[in-house]
Amino acid sequence: MTLEEIIAGLLMPLAMVESGGDPNAYNSAENAAGILQIRPIYVEDVNRILGKDVYTLEDRYSVEKSCEMAVIYLKYYGRLYARKVKRQPTYEVLARIHNGGPDGWAKPSTKPYWEKVKQAIEMEKRRKKEKS
Repeated sequence: MTLEEIIAGLLMPLAMVESGGDPNAYNSAENAAGILQIRPIYVEDVNRILGKDVYTLEDRYSVEKSCEMAVIYLKYYGRLYARKVKRQPTYEVLARIHNGGPDGWAKPSTKPYWEKVKQAIEMEKRRKKEKS
């Protein structure tokens, strides 16, 4: 599976864990907004990766733009992870990066988050199987 395929398969489970799929969700304690509960630092980092200001804080409420930001962020840090540890990132690595930042994959504090995402991935697989 390619990095892009892993990320594509991860977006819906992340959204379910982060906001229950609600694009209008807002967590005032973390200033996290939208379907993927993106924080301001995430938006800033994506713009830094792109080398220009493409996304705004308001874009966190757009499902399409939130997903675009997540893809950019996870591709960038997924590739850095791959260079650092000499293997392709997994669903777990990318989920933990989304939750804990660029080195989130190594933080013990992101383990419980991964367990929730793992359950959401399994639910998504069952849902798709029932549809077919």
